[in-house]
Amino acid sequence: MEFRDYYQILGVSKTADADEIKKAFRKLARKYHPDVSKDADAGARMTELNEANTVLSDPEKRAAYDALSARQQAGQEFRPPPDWNAGREYSGAGMSDAEAQGFSDFFSNLFGESARRGGGGARGAHGPAQMRGEDHHAKVVIDLADAYTGATRAIKLRAARLDENGHVVNDERTLNVNIPKGLKAGQHIRLSGQGSPGFGGGPAGDLFLEISFAPDTRYRVDGRDVIETLPLAPWEAALGASIAMPTPSGTVQVTVPPGSQTGRKLRLRGRGIPGQGTNEAGDLYLEINVVLPPADTEKARKIYEDMAREIAFNPRVASTPNATGASV
Repeated sequence: MEFRDYYQILGVSKTADADEIKKAFRKLARKYHPDVSKDADAGARMTELNEANTVLSDPEKRAAYDALSARQQAGQEFRPPPDWNAGREYSGAGMSDAEAQGFSDFFSNLFGESARRGGGGARGAHGPAQMRGEDHHAKVVIDLADAYTGATRAIKLRAARLDENGHVVNDERTLNVNIPKGLKAGQHIRLSGQGSPGFGGGPAGDLFLEISFAPDTRYRVDGRDVIETLPLAPWEAALGASIAMPTPSGTVQVTVPPGSQTGRKLRLRGRGIPGQGTNEAGDLYLEINVVLPPADTEKARKIYEDMAREIAFNPRVASTPNATGASV
């Protein structure tokens, strides 16, 4: 038996309200009704639409379907869990087998009368099934500096639920989340019990927050390694220099070796994103960029002219590249 995605069939999101579902069904029904449609499969398509609407337009059926289908995809092999319909007596959740006739086996196994009597593969003890709530996933954006020190972020979440009258409503809530130091982009923080509520007394799902870094023109991040550009004047690169360089973990005094060229990287061990657990801290790479002063004054032009005469240098002749190294 294949799982059916009723939201996909109606072309609506899982957070669609009752009006959106009604409008989507009516629009598709006008298109596929056998009396007006010339499509060969219009009858089958209309039955499929009726089935989806029967579930999603009924608050209790929809809540039961959402709890059961949290981790399913259309076309997957599906079996109702034990105790799914055993003892289910509440209003609206079930249908007689006659009412369910013509709908799919998937529907009949979940909501048909024989399923409520324990048939259709849903046998078990008395009482409604307990289903774990759906897990939620979201992204949280932090600054690179937060990965070095840790931080607290307030995030807003929206989720659909059934109110006391059985109507689907959208809730918004704010969570204050502690961001531990040492997280890298793509890692997840798991908040137990902060996903969708469970069904029939089952536990709530979890919330998984994926970490991403806010864009920063000063830094590039590769795993736990961080790359930062180190601008140098020509004489600093040629003669060497000691530079006070701001980094995500604070200002560092860096010794630039003489003869450094644009593109050379100075490696500062352990100055990348801090380690976490058994993971070691990353490294910070300072990528040299030699910046030429403008020849916008008479004196500056004279200095460049003197250099051109006095220094035998052709930049188009290949030179031996500098090795990567650093001194801090």
